[in-house]
Amino acid sequence: MAGPASSFCAAMRFRSILLAGLVWSGPAMPADLLPATQYDPAHRGGTLRLAADGPGGTIDPAINYQSEFAQLFTVTYDGLTTFRKARGRASDEAIADLAEALPEPLDGGLTYVFHLRRGIRFSDGREVRVADVVASMRRLFIVHSPTSGSFFGSIVGADACLRDSSHCTLPGVIGDEAAGTITFHLTHPDADFFDKLAFPHASILPADTPLHDLGNDAPPTTGPYRFVSYNPNSQLVMERNPFFHVWNAEAQPDGYADRIVYTFGVPDEAQVTAVENGQYDWGFDNIPLDRLGELGDRFTAQTHIEGLYAIYYITMNTRLAPFDNVLVRRAINYAVNRHAISILYGGTAISQPLCDMTPPGIAGHVGTCPYTKGADLDHPAPAWAAPDMERAKQLVEQSGTRGQHITLIISNRAAEQAMGAYLQSMLTELGYKTSLKAITNDIQFNYIQNTNNRVQIALTDWYADYAKPSDFIYDLFSCTSFHPGSDASINITGLCDPGIEALMDRAGVVSVTDRARGAQLWADAGRAIQALAPTAPLIQIDRVNVVSKRLGNFFTTDLYHLLFSQVWVR
Repeated sequence: MAGPASSFCAAMRFRSILLAGLVWSGPAMPADLLPATQYDPAHRGGTLRLAADGPGGTIDPAINYQSEFAQLFTVTYDGLTTFRKARGRASDEAIADLAEALPEPLDGGLTYVFHLRRGIRFSDGREVRVADVVASMRRLFIVHSPTSGSFFGSIVGADACLRDSSHCTLPGVIGDEAAGTITFHLTHPDADFFDKLAFPHASILPADTPLHDLGNDAPPTTGPYRFVSYNPNSQLVMERNPFFHVWNAEAQPDGYADRIVYTFGVPDEAQVTAVENGQYDWGFDNIPLDRLGELGDRFTAQTHIEGLYAIYYITMNTRLAPFDNVLVRRAINYAVNRHAISILYGGTAISQPLCDMTPPGIAGHVGTCPYTKGADLDHPAPAWAAPDMERAKQLVEQSGTRGQHITLIISNRAAEQAMGAYLQSMLTELGYKTSLKAITNDIQFNYIQNTNNRVQIALTDWYADYAKPSDFIYDLFSCTSFHPGSDASINITGLCDPGIEALMDRAGVVSVTDRARGAQLWADAGRAIQALAPTAPLIQIDRVNVVSKRLGNFFTTDLYHLLFSQVWVR
């Protein structure tokens, strides 16, 4: 692998070529410049070949919380709502899917009545019924879906289900089979309710789906594809759903490829080479830094930059030493060189320093930085400029934690290993005895969530589930997102602050009727989280995609990235 100097040069060369005209897709492009796409039967057929370093975990759509498989679920399963299958910002909007239309809120936003579309069938031939919707919502709580509390805790009866899932009845979801309606009763208004129902965890499954993690056995689907086989050690295969028909092309268009084959065990470096050689059509993992130069030099026509609502950040366990001390957490925020992290990811063409947990483009983005040289919480700077190692060391001394042992957990992918090596050096300079532990990417995210693993500090990323501030603030820092002893405890920091919780609750309610005021309150919550520093936001990222020569109609959405149903291979 190339050393730091040559990697830096490669990144800079890549940036200059990008600016000269690589293909751009994603939220930064104005919507009116995005080409419209209509289904072209001439490109129907063939096999789309995908590769990844590791599998995405369970195939159960109510439990899996990995972006790798969320991309698959969006072309296999449907909820009452979904995000529009479109390029650019249009894809941020939740629209009706299995529901005939988005219902108007009743009772001041406490009641929603959805009408289920008729004539939609699962891939085993059974018609989707109201009972399937009610059972799927209840199953979320019984199987301990990672978002059951943070997304759906406002449903009447959800609190009882969260306390005792084995006796969950969820009375706030009422089905009427004869009328074809599903009524949701909420305890308080939720401005993002349609967005949350659009996330794959709320996919509608048959009512008799087992009430446990399905592991490698996929339930029947409603979308254009169904799962044929899944072996986490080798391969996943999808084929056309024989019972699929298009009911709303914006919600679930027909697919082009006849088969989708996902091969696992292909390292990120090997993915790039294999796609360049035409052995695969696309690879899931981020492009290693030392491969960017050749893409810019020789594979420009096959390389695309995709704008993302995504960030890298350091998460610190506020319940374990030394990070149970706010001075230590603030020291990390001052010490980290965000520009160095940006370079290690791929350079300023595809990443920017970030100081708060809500990225630009999402309402509620704070947009100021207290953790940079010359700034503090009372006098934040307009943007991050440089690390302040001197202040960081002073805070460590004040905390009395200098000399303690720290283990930093990272993913084993190339970019994360480079960032991890830098962060280990930084922590050592601060005076800590620092170990670095790299874990296979497909299990690292779950590992760092489980309190039984006693993770002190970790490097991770977060991709938006939906394009609203609550997904970056409430989901990651609310008390309802902390589940001790679970692999599905997305509040990895363990922060549970009553004042911040009340502020987030207020922001959610106000946003129902006043989005602008709600965004201000979300920003206030973001600043309060900045002050407690449970995380160190690092960079906001875009993604570099390299595709095979035969892949056409490169099609990405803001939330689910490459849309597998809409690219073609013939």
